Amino acid sequence: QVQLVESGGGLVQVGGSLRLSCVASGRTFSNYAMGWFRQAPGKEREFVSAINRSGSGTVYADSVKGRFTISRDNAKNTMYLQMNSLKPEDTAVYYCAADRGGISRKSNDYDYWGQGTQVTVSS
Repeated sequence: QVQLVESGGGLVQVGGSLRLSCVASGRTFSNYAMGWFRQAPGKEREFVSAINRSGSGTVYADSVKGRFTISRDNAKNTMYLQMNSLKPEDTAVYYCAADRGGISRKSNDYDYWGQGTQVTVSS
């Protein structure tokens, strides 16, 4: 069992930045690929970014590429999402997730989920 806790969400103006964190506990963090997903009101959960076990490989949704950066610190059991140049359409609840398999864009591949952190971008 892996427990995931997100933090770092909040209210920010258009063009601003936020850094989300996801702290894992319970199992060896470096055994899991990790991902960020988000869900806006009335919409389905969507993929944002993912990172492999070592941190050497990353993937991004086209909508965030060039603005968001995913990273992880296996010594601290923590994954991050640096979000820059935020837009109103980035407003959503952001979830981190852990995958026992390889890096993936598919939510169904992930085995453990956090409770989410709200990001609101005001115009």
